[in-house]
Amino acid sequence: MKIPSLLPPMVRAAILGALALGALGTLSAFAQEAAPAATGAAAATPVPDKGDTAWMLVSSLLVLFMALPGLALFYGGLVRAKNMLSVLVQCTMIVAVVIIIWVFYGYSFAFGGGTNPFWGGLGKLFLAGVTPHSTAPTFTNGVVIPEFVYICFQMTFACITPALIIGAFAERVRFSAVILFVMLWVTFVYFPIAHMVWDSHGLLFNWGALDFAGGTVVHINAGIAGLVGALLVGKRNGYRRDNMAPNSMALTMVGASILWVGWFGFNAGSNLEANGGAALAMINTFTATAGAIIAWVVVESLARKKASMLGAASGMIAGLVAVTPAAGYVGPVGAIVLGAIASVVCYYFVTVVKIRAGYDDSLDVFGVHGIGGIIGAIGTGVFASTTLGGVGYADGVTMAGQVRTQVIAVLVTIVWCGVGSFILYKIVDVLVGLRPTAESESQGLDLSSHGEVAYHA
Repeated sequence: MKIPSLLPPMVRAAILGALALGALGTLSAFAQEAAPAATGAAAATPVPDKGDTAWMLVSSLLVLFMALPGLALFYGGLVRAKNMLSVLVQCTMIVAVVIIIWVFYGYSFAFGGGTNPFWGGLGKLFLAGVTPHSTAPTFTNGVVIPEFVYICFQMTFACITPALIIGAFAERVRFSAVILFVMLWVTFVYFPIAHMVWDSHGLLFNWGALDFAGGTVVHINAGIAGLVGALLVGKRNGYRRDNMAPNSMALTMVGASILWVGWFGFNAGSNLEANGGAALAMINTFTATAGAIIAWVVVESLARKKASMLGAASGMIAGLVAVTPAAGYVGPVGAIVLGAIASVVCYYFVTVVKIRAGYDDSLDVFGVHGIGGIIGAIGTGVFASTTLGGVGYADGVTMAGQVRTQVIAVLVTIVWCGVGSFILYKIVDVLVGLRPTAESESQGLDLSSHGEVAYHA
C-alpha cells in the first residue's frame, strides 16, 4: 500500500508499523494452519514403537534359545549316550543352514510380497529392498516394526521346525542325509505352508484359518514329516529288544524347561506388539502347559502307578504344542482345558497307538507335536468362542464354521507335508542314502559320524 507523502513522518511511520504487524500476524496464522497439515503428512508414515521393537528383538532371541540349547538338550538327553552328540550337531547345523537359506531365498518364498496363494515370490531374494528403515506391518492398522526384526523372528521359526523332525528318526540317519533333507524340506514344504497360513495373500489365511503361532506351520508340519521319516527309515536296530533308555533325564528336564521359557517368545512374540494381546498369549502359555503337565502325570499315575519325570516333561511339551495355535484367541481357563485334553490324547498315542502300530518314532515327534498340533488347531476353533472365554470369531463366523475351517487347514497341511516329505526322503535316499551301515549304527553315530563321544569314563 502507498502511504501519502503529505502525512507527517511520525504518522507515516506508525502506519507502516501497523501494516508490518498485520503482515506478521497473517503469516503467523497461516503457519499455524499449515502446521497441522504438515504434521499429518509426516504421521502418514508409521514409525516403529521402541517398546514393540524391543519386545520382538527379545522374542526372536527366546525362540533361538528354544532350539539352541533347549531342543538340542531335550533330544540329547533322551537318546542313548553313544548318539547324544549326533543330535546336538544336527540341531546346531540345521539352525545354521536354515539361517543362510532364509536370507538367500526363504524369506522371499514365504513373505516376499507376491499375491500367489502358495508362495511369496522372488521379490525379496537376498533380502532385496530391505533396509534398517523398512518396516513390516503388525496386526494393528498403522503399527509397524522394523522389517529386519520381523525377518529375524520368522527366521527362528524356520530354524526350529525342521530341527523338531529329527527326533522321529534319531540314532539311525546319516548326518549328510539329515542336512540335505532339511534344505529341501524347508524349501518345498515349510516356506509354502508358512506363506499359506501367515501371509495376507496365503490360501489358508484367506480361508479364515486361525493359527496364532504355528500349530499347522510348525507342529503338524514337523509331526507329519517325522512320522513319514520314521516309517521310511525303519526301526532302530534292537528296537523293543535292547535297552534304549534315555542317557540323561536331567538334561532332558533342563532342555524342556528352556523350551517352556523360550516358548513365551514363540507365542507372545507372535502378537508382534507389546500389548494386551501379547499378555493374553503369555498367560495362556503358562496355564495350558500347567494343565497338560498335571493331566499327563495323573493319567500316568493311574495307568502305571508311578509318575515319571519323562511323563512330566512330555506333558509340558504337549501343552505348549496345543496352545501354540490358540495362544492369542482363547482365554486362560480354556487354555487349561485345551492343554489337558491334548496331553491325555498325546499320552495315548505315545504309549498305546505307537506300540500297536509298530512304528519307531524315537522321541515321539508325531505323538506329541503332530497329535498335539492337530488337537490345538481344531480346539482353537472351539475355545476361541466368547462363551468359553475366548476373543470370538470374525463377523458372521460361527463356532461350527470356524471348526470346519480349522479341520480343512489341518488336512491341507497333512497332505502337503506328507506327500512332499515322502518325495523328498526318497530323493535324499537316492542321492546320499538315509541310513548308516549296521556297524556304524551299532557303534553309535557320535563316533562313526563325528569322531567324538559325549562322555569320557
